Amino acid sequence: MNTSAKSQQFHLPDVGEGLEEAEIVTWHVAVGDSIGNNQPLAEIETAKSLVELPSPYEGTVLEILAEPGQTVRVGEPVVSIGTATEEPAEPAPEVLVGYGPGTSAPARRRRRQTSQEQPPVARSVQPNAARAKPPVRRHAKQMGIDIETVTATGPYGTVTRQDLLRHADRATDHLPDPAPMAQAATRPDNEARRTPVTGVRKATAAAMTTSAFSAPHASEYHVVDVTRSVKLVGQLKTHPAFGQSKVSMLLPVARALLAAVSEHPAINASWADTEILEHPAVNLGIAAATPRGLLVPNIKNAQSLTLPSLARAITELVDTARKGRSSPQEMTGGTITITNIGIYGIDAGTPILNPGEAAILCLGAVRRLPWEHNGRIELRWVTRLTLSFDHRIVDGELASKALSRIGQILHRPKTELLLT
Repeated sequence: MNTSAKSQQFHLPDVGEGLEEAEIVTWHVAVGDSIGNNQPLAEIETAKSLVELPSPYEGTVLEILAEPGQTVRVGEPVVSIGTATEEPAEPAPEVLVGYGPGTSAPARRRRRQTSQEQPPVARSVQPNAARAKPPVRRHAKQMGIDIETVTATGPYGTVTRQDLLRHADRATDHLPDPAPMAQAATRPDNEARRTPVTGVRKATAAAMTTSAFSAPHASEYHVVDVTRSVKLVGQLKTHPAFGQSKVSMLLPVARALLAAVSEHPAINASWADTEILEHPAVNLGIAAATPRGLLVPNIKNAQSLTLPSLARAITELVDTARKGRSSPQEMTGGTITITNIGIYGIDAGTPILNPGEAAILCLGAVRRLPWEHNGRIELRWVTRLTLSFDHRIVDGELASKALSRIGQILHRPKTELLLT
């Protein structure tokens, strides 16, 4: 019995708190594939992390509605799936504006191509008949390509992103050699590099702009002799309790910040228009530079962790972030943050607050400098700490007390304090 499959459209869900849109990174399935319930369909990039989309249905992929690189808003359809018990039908070709009628007769099911089969044959596109989805058209415009001159190989004669790249390569191959004096002016290398602002970078830009212009920032600096902390880090690296965890100066700094928050809890707070919310738990954010941009995942209830547990949590959090696998839960709910610019050899900076938080601590480079110690000038390990804070919530006295306490702990770290 040859019947059409019942089509189920899968709409982009909100995979994170407050998500409005996401970019399709790659599809794990193709039209004609049989899929099971919860099988990964695609990988998407949200404003906070890379996320795999599982299928809510069991059946056959009828149509993919969003291309890799395309930004889709929450609630918009991304794929059409036919139920597994019915014969899936080839979907009607998507009708773009000005390209014919809105309906057509059902087409035969397209057989999935195997490795032995030949690749699709390119179809020549006549002038004024080129068909492409909006992201491809925008890409063609950025490349300076007349899309009506591109040979299409996509379904139903559509122009794909790969078609644009092949067209550009062929055009470059046939360019005449430029005159020596004009060569520099005609080289593509001299053109501005265009990078679409999407995903993490787009979210970071919006968040930092909002933070910078909504919260009155203030900063304080503290130069500290951390020689004892440096020695402690060296001892902890070989301690069995730390196993495979990465132990660096970030660890005692994080523990010192947690100790300061326990003594001055008002710094672990948020501004809520008519009231200040003082958080009972410290969800410690760790700013991590990743290939996708700056991420600030956080460790929930960090104040309850022992030093070895804190080391493991920081190591796992940063590794996961750099792989683009931070969960939405790790990316939301932070209460205070640490950023470490010292790993780049930078002495100090004035970081912008993570939105919704009252303070952020910046760790600068740890250097050997001449320093007065016990009445003599010696080479000591020294660093500069910067505390940026929301001046609506944290006044100068509170900020000074918290930063001073952090410095005291790092100057004279007590193993019994850090290990508890």
